[in-house]
Amino acid sequence: MRIGITCYPTHGGSGVVATELGKHLAGRGHEVAFVSYSTPLRLTELPPRVSFHEVDVLEYPLLKNFPYTLALASKMAEVARMRQLQILHVHYAIPFAAAALLAKQIVPELDLKVVTTLHGTDVTLVGNNPSFRPVTVMTIEQSDAVTAVSRFLKEDTYQQLGVKKEIEVIYNFVDPVRHERPIPPCIPPRECPDRFSLMHISNFRPVKRVGDVIKVFARVLEKLEARLIMIGDGPDAGLARQMAQGLGVADRVTFTGVVDGVALLLQAANLLLLPSQTESFGLVALEAMASGVPVIASDVGGLPEVVVHGATGFLAPVGDVDQMAEYAVHILSDCHVCRAFSKAARDRALEFFDYHDIVPQYEAVYERVLQQQKR
Repeated sequence: MRIGITCYPTHGGSGVVATELGKHLAGRGHEVAFVSYSTPLRLTELPPRVSFHEVDVLEYPLLKNFPYTLALASKMAEVARMRQLQILHVHYAIPFAAAALLAKQIVPELDLKVVTTLHGTDVTLVGNNPSFRPVTVMTIEQSDAVTAVSRFLKEDTYQQLGVKKEIEVIYNFVDPVRHERPIPPCIPPRECPDRFSLMHISNFRPVKRVGDVIKVFARVLEKLEARLIMIGDGPDAGLARQMAQGLGVADRVTFTGVVDGVALLLQAANLLLLPSQTESFGLVALEAMASGVPVIASDVGGLPEVVVHGATGFLAPVGDVDQMAEYAVHILSDCHVCRAFSKAARDRALEFFDYHDIVPQYEAVYERVLQQQKR
């Protein structure tokens, strides 16, 4: 098959999943063309059968805000003609699905099929905004197929937008080999001066509640020797630094900024903290589990579909930093418990979220929509 993929090229979960999906599809013999305003973060090298096509972003005095959606649609159509694409798979409803549907009309001779994958805020935040809601509903209803990354997101889409379109749940995935953990659970690397390494990975938006990460860590420090590694960047990075200073733990907290190869860093972690306000899936939780890292997270959204409470980590109410800290200490204070959680975490990631099992589900969606043009 010949597939075009559009996603945000940043380090967010939707862009990571879309990029990894494209690479795996190419590895299975399909032709994949990425279309975006810059190279996706995890596409630093182009594997065989993968191409990247950059959308030109211009400035013009009469345009207060550049109409990126229109430029994207034009580029999608251009690439579709050039590569003779059969499918446009977009990861985010707004603006990508709207652009794909417009591109489909520009090149009617190709009978392009549009597959839209919903990742979360494209429905719950952006898509549900009154400025975009009618367009979001239209793009979902008019797509040839729609998938969501969790059962929670599927039901939330129906509830928030009232759409009738069938939505298929296809979970996010990991590569087991990439997340193999050479460091034994609960045994920190020799160069690490602290007993335990706690980690948080996000885009540091308010929804991630990075302040709660610092609070949980400060409470853990009352019982255990530890350090905290904060990976990523965003609007609340300054808040996290200020809170670490205010709580007197700044000397135990490391801010790395945005890092592409998080799998290598996860190998040095003993625990992941993810106290988000909401998560439609929680890809970072899955990546941590695949690395054998137990997860302490909020009991919201799609996280209960990933983290098994009491087995691969613990789930607590949003904002309950005391409970999260207790759970963290429970796991870390006993190496036998820590090893059991670590093994259970990796086992679950491999059993339910291995890309070898998930990618064929997307292929089945593609094959189904392509059959529609043969009838």
